[in-house]
Amino acid sequence: SLLSAVVADGMARTRHDPDSELIALGIGNVVTPFFGGIPATGAIARTATNVRTGARSPIASMIHALTILASVIVLAPIIGRLPMAALAGLLLLVAWNMSEVKHFLHTVRVAPKSDVAVLLICYGLTVLFDMVLAVGVGVVLAAMLFMRRMAEVTQVRLVDEFPEQIGAPPKGVLVYTISGPLFFGAAQRAMGALDTVDHDTRVVIIRMDRVPVIDATGLVALESALRSLRERSCFTILEGLNPQPSLALKKAKIETQPGILAFAPDLEHALSTAQSHLVQKSA
Repeated sequence: SLLSAVVADGMARTRHDPDSELIALGIGNVVTPFFGGIPATGAIARTATNVRTGARSPIASMIHALTILASVIVLAPIIGRLPMAALAGLLLLVAWNMSEVKHFLHTVRVAPKSDVAVLLICYGLTVLFDMVLAVGVGVVLAAMLFMRRMAEVTQVRLVDEFPEQIGAPPKGVLVYTISGPLFFGAAQRAMGALDTVDHDTRVVIIRMDRVPVIDATGLVALESALRSLRERSCFTILEGLNPQPSLALKKAKIETQPGILAFAPDLEHALSTAQSHLVQKSA
């Protein structure tokens, strides 16, 4: 039903309310059996035909339901005489009207190859098997592609340019920035960049203001990186934590440890903390 609603939205340029759709359908299917009826769901073919003929309001659905009711009760003997070949031709016409060939060809021409592959696989599964299987496989493939793309955009890099008002960090201080979500598909590879920290480095500032979320795997990778830096006697400063990563670190009991780990709201405070640490160590 929700798939039908999405298709109708794309054709009619509308936006459906999924909650209302499911509540109404649920109530209808609970009440119907008490009157000898059978469960019903939204159908893409009839929905698309309705929209193609100008339907824009719930009244169209009511008329459609009354038409089916009349066909079953009154017109059943007549409809039973319709040749199956005629009905097959009608279904082919409906399918052609739903196919949006121009949009399909445009997508194949301009979309990334991975998206085209998902489209063609779903198309083939729909024709060879059924739409439910095609949608299920398509959702899984799309999710895997999304994770792959997120893994590609997540990276840890050494910062070598700083605003003039802040200035470059003192000797022995390195600044790394993490960009993108730290999740299981990207965390280990991204945090591996911190393994390049040499033994002359005394303070490492990790900028996390571009990390919107962190999951359990990302948290483990971050803990491993912090442990590795601690073993090298590096003072680590985590800067610019967003709400979700901050809460995750708090639950994991990753807290301030004098001389080992500190937190800073921005880069200026982080550099000031690093400078103070270097002064204390040299005193």
